[in-house]
Amino acid sequence: MGVGGWGKNLARNFAEIAQANLKYVCDLDEKRRLDFAARFPRVTPVADLDVVLKDAEIQGVVIATTGPGHFALAKRALEAGKDVFVEKPLVLSSADARELIRIAEERRRLLMVGHLLEYHPVVNRLRDMVAREELGKLHYVYAQRLNLGTVRGDENAMWNFAPHDISSILYVLGREPTDVAARGQCYLQKGIEDVVFLTLNFGDDMLAHIHVSWLDPHKVRRLTFVGNRKMAVFDDLEPTEKLKIYDKGAQLNPDYGSFAEYVSLRFGDITMPYIKMSEPLRIECLHFLECIRERKTPVSDGYDGLRVVQVLEAAQESLMQNGRPVRLDQEIRRFGKPLI
Repeated sequence: MGVGGWGKNLARNFAEIAQANLKYVCDLDEKRRLDFAARFPRVTPVADLDVVLKDAEIQGVVIATTGPGHFALAKRALEAGKDVFVEKPLVLSSADARELIRIAEERRRLLMVGHLLEYHPVVNRLRDMVAREELGKLHYVYAQRLNLGTVRGDENAMWNFAPHDISSILYVLGREPTDVAARGQCYLQKGIEDVVFLTLNFGDDMLAHIHVSWLDPHKVRRLTFVGNRKMAVFDDLEPTEKLKIYDKGAQLNPDYGSFAEYVSLRFGDITMPYIKMSEPLRIECLHFLECIRERKTPVSDGYDGLRVVQVLEAAQESLMQNGRPVRLDQEIRRFGKPLI
């Protein structure tokens, strides 16, 4: 459902995967659906979602429309007995996220959200490194997702860009923030922030900072983890060497003779570990199909979507209050996921 900017990439993957049979593409834009069907003649283009939902052959529905339409479409698909994949953000409020989770659990249907970076081989390598404490005690994390380009009229840069970084940070850390603060500015359109600086506080001196903008001279997709032993940088725009590990650090020296000796700095090697790469989107699509076949709970399930929406919702409230920190609902501060 929706074969626009990102939807066409999802549809292409499902059309090319041998384990799937992409039967329909559904879009209100006639040109879009006909253009796609021309490339993949076995796919039927339709404008009416009811055609899809009433087809007993259809097991899974992929929703890739704009964010404001996600809730109503996902609800219809779940209530029709279909497993559902929803592109990020899952929905625009935590109340709607909880409602979709409730319906999915009652109907015993899959609810998966498109948190693409959770399927990225480099992000999974970082997750393993953090779990094994290879970086030592984490001090802070920061993400930059910047570009000069596509300006949206229905959501701000934070809702458009930040789900990627919020989901990957929570996934790597395996925990959730206690409070969120955000400040931003609207330069191009009234009421729609073009740039946002978002800070997640984890309550034990660990911070994560996210800078998003679609009004920036640089295209940047970078995630940095700073520990007391090592530091790691994931640069998704690098063609091959996407992950670099810096054997650098600083520590206090109790036996110092001068102030210059009080803090000792260590400069070691920079390593670029080999990571077998596959297209993260293809991995994500294959995972959805596997979950449908085997009735497995997705890695990025409804609860995962809810966590990210809750952070975004609190950040939006903070934006409206000029950066005042907003505490998060502690009810879902767990990473246990129910089995289907």
